[in-house]
Amino acid sequence: MGIGVVALLLALGYALLNGPNEQQPDTAPRLPVAHMSSTTPTTTTSTAGPVVVSVVGHVSDPGVFTLSAGARVADALEEAGGVNAAADRRSVNLARRVVDGEQLYVGVSAPATASQPPEAGRQAGESTDTINLNTADLATLQELPRVGEVTAQRIIDWRQEHDGFETVEQLRQVTGIGAKTLADLRDQVRLE
Repeated sequence: MGIGVVALLLALGYALLNGPNEQQPDTAPRLPVAHMSSTTPTTTTSTAGPVVVSVVGHVSDPGVFTLSAGARVADALEEAGGVNAAADRRSVNLARRVVDGEQLYVGVSAPATASQPPEAGRQAGESTDTINLNTADLATLQELPRVGEVTAQRIIDWRQEHDGFETVEQLRQVTGIGAKTLADLRDQVRLE
């Protein structure tokens, strides 16, 4: 009986945390995702040295910060004094590794003239405009809107089970990706 109760509690917790996105009402105002921008870096960060990032937008102390190799967006926001009340911490992917020379826009849109450096986790030669569903790793897939670690792993599992994606619409066959999420992802992914 004890195992049955534990299994029921786990299933209930999973359903509450990972239910379909389209059934969850938007209760907080939607803020833009933190965007990356830089005009000079052309290579990804080496793991040997520190990284320098600029943090602007709805943070307590915007500026340029030097972080240790492997630092995450959460580390950059902590150095910037944290997110202001005007911004929602869910507007940024706190777990993403920062890239040397990037600029994080927290709760504000990047200027139209901003360019993005190559992102960590992308394979050499891949476009920085979209993510290749058939080659992206777990961390790269989590950069997509409405895709967390669980959904990213489900995308990888589906890809392996079906020998890759042939159409973007096949994302609907991945548990947890509904029509609304597919609409958000459609212009941000590609197939190769």
